[in-house]
Amino acid sequence: MSGLIVTNPPKAAEKDVEALSAYGVATVHEALGRTGLLGSDLRPIQQGVRVAGTAVTVLSWPGDNLMIHAAVEQCGEGDILVVTTTSPSTDGMFGELFATALRRRGVRGLVTGAGVRDTEELRAMGFPVWAAAVSAQGTVKATGGSVNVPVVLGGQSVRPGDVILADDDGVMVVPRERSAEAVDASAARTAKEEATRAAFAEGQLGLDRYGLRETLVRLGVRYQSYEEYRRERQERQERQERQEQQERPERRERLDPWDGAGS
Repeated sequence: MSGLIVTNPPKAAEKDVEALSAYGVATVHEALGRTGLLGSDLRPIQQGVRVAGTAVTVLSWPGDNLMIHAAVEQCGEGDILVVTTTSPSTDGMFGELFATALRRRGVRGLVTGAGVRDTEELRAMGFPVWAAAVSAQGTVKATGGSVNVPVVLGGQSVRPGDVILADDDGVMVVPRERSAEAVDASAARTAKEEATRAAFAEGQLGLDRYGLRETLVRLGVRYQSYEEYRRERQERQERQERQEQQERPERRERLDPWDGAGS
C-alpha cells in the first residue's frame, strides 16, 4: 500500500471552531439538520470532556501505526487527530506516548475507528480520546498509508481541516465551509431550547408547546378512562372465551371416529 502525506490543507476558521466548542454534539447535530454524526461506535474513554478542533486525518493499514507517527509532524495547535484503517481493526494503535507527542504540539484529542490502549494514563494526563475499541494488542510500523486525505468514519466523510466536535454523546464532523453556518444555527437552537426549558419549568407540556395533540388525533390515538379500558378488555376476553367454546364442538365433530381406537 503506497500513500500520500498532504501538507498545509485549508482549515475552518479558528473563531468558528472556538464558538462551536461552546455547544454540545447533540445541539450542533440537530442544528445542522441531523447531519455529521460519526456513528454510535465511537465512545469516550473519559467523561465530562468536550472538545472542538480541526481534523488531521490518517488512513492506516490495520494493526499498523506507522502513519500516525507521520501524522504527528502535520499536527498543530487546535487540531484533532482522526484515524481510520483500510479495513476493520480493534488493535491498540494509539497510547500514552503518542498522546505525549501530540499534546506538546497543541493537539486537542484523538478520534479513531480502531483501538487505543493506556487508557488509565491517557485519562491521568488529560488527553481526551474517542475510540471504537480498547485493546492492549500492539501494532507494527511496516505499511504505508496517507495523511490529510479525505477519510470515511461512521459513514461520514471527514476531510482535513473540517471541524470535529466530541463529547460524552459522541463525535460529529462539520464541513469547514459550513463552520460559520453551524455557529449561527447552533446559537439559534440553543436560544430556542432555553425558551422551551423555561416553559417546561413553568409547567407547560410538550404536547401543547409542540402542537402534538393534533398529531395524536391524526394518528388515531385516543384517550380513555381506566374504567372504560378495563371494561373493554373484559368484554373482549369474554367474547374470545365464548368463541373458543363454540369452536370446540366443531373440532370434535371433525375428528376421525377411529382416532384413539386401539390397534
